[in-house]
Amino acid sequence: MPVIPVSPTRQRLPGWFKRSLPANAESAATDAVVRKHGLVTVCEEATCPNRQECWSKKAATFMLMGEACTRTCTFCDVAYVKKPPALDPTEPERTAAAIAELGLRFAVVTSVNRDDLPDGGAAHFAATVSAIRARCPGTLIEILTPDFCGNWDALAVAAASRPDVYNHNLETIGRLYPTVRPQARYTRSLELLKRLKQLQPAMLTKSGIMVGLGETDDEVRQIMIDLREVGCDIMTIGQYLRPSLQHHDIIRFVPPETFSRYEDWGRELGFRYVAAGPYVRSSYFAESVMAGAVAAL
Repeated sequence: MPVIPVSPTRQRLPGWFKRSLPANAESAATDAVVRKHGLVTVCEEATCPNRQECWSKKAATFMLMGEACTRTCTFCDVAYVKKPPALDPTEPERTAAAIAELGLRFAVVTSVNRDDLPDGGAAHFAATVSAIRARCPGTLIEILTPDFCGNWDALAVAAASRPDVYNHNLETIGRLYPTVRPQARYTRSLELLKRLKQLQPAMLTKSGIMVGLGETDDEVRQIMIDLREVGCDIMTIGQYLRPSLQHHDIIRFVPPETFSRYEDWGRELGFRYVAAGPYVRSSYFAESVMAGAVAAL
């Protein structure tokens, strides 16, 4: 079994990470809508550092299919469970109702991994997209799905719901998958993105990674090349931040100027949009990221 890099102390954050974003009335209002409709957000479950900033703008990323995941990725703060509860058939409609109440022009919906389900939850994603379209016809939709364990029929179901952006994160370089994403496969995720373009050539595809897990800059460039080879349109690159002392160690803090270099590489390689920065996450300012990609069409 691979040894996971874990140190007994928390690293000191560099100067460019120090900011204070206290809760405000707007973020409290978003929180109230999430609670009212009994929904889960990745903002909370994954301990996202951008939660207050995004929620103050009424931007929350909804997480379908429960609070616990069937995988044990060592970077993630979402709880693990071997056998999650059954899906709630009311969740798609409750998600759509919350999006309508928040008045979102752009909605991002993701999920935990549900490897216990034959389709990995693909039909649940499709039902959620349909519910949002019915209740909020003017809202643009991004879905961020798991790899469905390579079930390409399930992928076809999710893709057929025709979100405006289909996101599937690689998270890290292939060399680190055994320690960072032990139940995932780098080549399988690339294959998913390749098949997406074959199924829906006009749909924007997106993927994201974290840096600071032990990769080199040369390996970051190679993963960007790999994504372009499967037709990926949009890429996000952010700094990994350790949720707890039990999670994968932070191997390096990448300075802002290096993130700027990643964006330059992305333009050179032909991405429609690359968002790279210390606080960037796959759904961070997702509406602006899509707008940038559309402007490049």
